Amino acid sequence: MIDLAFSLGLAVGTLAVSVAYAERVSRVGAVRDARIERAGSSVLLSKSAMEMGYWAMRPIARACVAVGLTANAVSMASFAFAALAGVSLAFGAFGVGAALSLVSSACDALDGMVARETGTASDAGEVLDAAVDRYAELFFFGGIAFYERFDPIAILLTLAATAGAIMVSYSTAKAEALQVPPPRGAMRRQERAVYLVVGVALVPIVAAVCVRVGLPPWIARLPLLGVLALVAIVGNASAVRRLRVTAEAVRRPSRKIEPPRAQTPSEASALARDGHAAAGDAVR
Repeated sequence: MIDLAFSLGLAVGTLAVSVAYAERVSRVGAVRDARIERAGSSVLLSKSAMEMGYWAMRPIARACVAVGLTANAVSMASFAFAALAGVSLAFGAFGVGAALSLVSSACDALDGMVARETGTASDAGEVLDAAVDRYAELFFFGGIAFYERFDPIAILLTLAATAGAIMVSYSTAKAEALQVPPPRGAMRRQERAVYLVVGVALVPIVAAVCVRVGLPPWIARLPLLGVLALVAIVGNASAVRRLRVTAEAVRRPSRKIEPPRAQTPSEASALARDGHAAAGDAVR
């Protein structure tokens, strides 16, 4: 009953936020955010949905600033809630796990908002945020894997979804490291969070329906298995596409290469003295 209550609470809360945001849009228009404009939408998560999420969290971000919470503290709260969500999922408490995962994902967005509000955004903060994101997803998938440890199909889907999630993030980081604009694609972090939370939250609701109408209990697991398959297929396909686009971009010459000119005697002497440096560059 507790699981079902949490799942229904998430559904009611989402509906309430949607109605409130729709009323706001009808009065003064949609909320615009520079980060959302840069990230863009995808087939699986519209820009309107992301704008609604940021609109709902802005008052919470201001409250965090008002009570003196730092961005790093919010990031660590995201880590803690994600760990608790993983434990809940491991023991089959899907409604509780969905709620905790939602709070963790909200904290993941809030830390950046708090950093910008307080002017404390930094590269070190981004490193912490990225690390917490990866651990949060590993907690989530680890909890699912433990719960489904006796079902080979569910385990395979969980591993494939984990690979898709990690490789999408890796492909983006690799593009940024190579100074290539990260290709846009589906199943980014926020999309994965939305779909995974929805899939998990539906399990107690579907289970209650199955009991009421006399359907087999295994049907309740279909939302979970379905969302794992979605993340696995779309995530890995998106990662492959991102890596291919990045590889094509780095192969493309960025400037015209001029033919080498003749070296002067002094340059040749300097090159001979620094030959070990050139060898070191080749190794790196």
